[in-house]
Amino acid sequence: MPMRPAAFLASALAWLGRYGTQGFALSIFLGLALPQFSAAARPLLPVTIFCFTTVVFMRLDMSVTAGLLRRPAKLAASCLWLVIGPALLIGGALLLVGRENLDPGIVLGLAIMGTAPPIMSSPAVAILYGFEPSLIIASVVLTTIASPIIAPLLVELLAGGAVPLDRWALALRLLIFIGGGMAVAAAIRFWLGLPRIKAMKANLDGFGVLMYFIFAIAAMDGVTRAALDNPRLVAFVLLCVFAVSAAGLLSTWFVLRRLPASERFMIGYGTGQRNMGLLVAALGAGVSPTTFLFFALAQFPIYLLPWMLRGVAAGIRRREAADGR
Repeated sequence: MPMRPAAFLASALAWLGRYGTQGFALSIFLGLALPQFSAAARPLLPVTIFCFTTVVFMRLDMSVTAGLLRRPAKLAASCLWLVIGPALLIGGALLLVGRENLDPGIVLGLAIMGTAPPIMSSPAVAILYGFEPSLIIASVVLTTIASPIIAPLLVELLAGGAVPLDRWALALRLLIFIGGGMAVAAAIRFWLGLPRIKAMKANLDGFGVLMYFIFAIAAMDGVTRAALDNPRLVAFVLLCVFAVSAAGLLSTWFVLRRLPASERFMIGYGTGQRNMGLLVAALGAGVSPTTFLFFALAQFPIYLLPWMLRGVAAGIRRREAADGR
């Protein structure tokens, strides 16, 4: 008997959820190799970002966040650092180099990277590494909720007069993205119920993989041509984004040294990996080609570092297991 379309779709998503993580890095290189697909997928960027936001809030277990709120010091320190840490690192670099010495599109790209909330895949990476994800989940959720208020102020501060921005328009668009995602998530939770949503874990994981696949391909629009036309610019931006990722990880390791190593590692990961797509989608047509190139190249550490850092994470996990944590 042939499988019904809905059952086939659910089965396919569940398969992606179990085996699809290897496709994350492949997505970027597929986008580079097939630029016509990237150009066609680019209009879907805001859709994928809205879907990410909705799924994160839909799957949120409020008891985890409530438990951390009962002991707020650790959560408050993590959220504060996730907001100010990247802004301090990038702001300091801009002061040293001088905004006037950089292309305004690069300045805006750095400002967006320094002020966007942590990437929403951070909890999934924690689970992949075998770490307890409660702190990074709560931190990502709270800083994302706060971003319509905080991010426009910090973007304007970091970008300076070199890049004219409408702070209030940006705040409103972020509010629509995040508030809309929360509203849709609340409606789905009311309709399905949390137990049923938890039972759909493999399907939702697969849906997330599919969205990241589309997102990665769409983000690569124009990167292949830029690499051929201006390889020095591409190399410079790649150096910048990997440097921010490394600085975020290392600075967190020392600043939040009272946290357990696994939690420090994941907060550091979130400090260096930022949800730039949220602000890029909110800015819309206000994003120059150079800023979009910066955003696209910033996806490389997001998609490659989970694989590159797996040995470090395994060492932390072994040490914590030996200590009985």
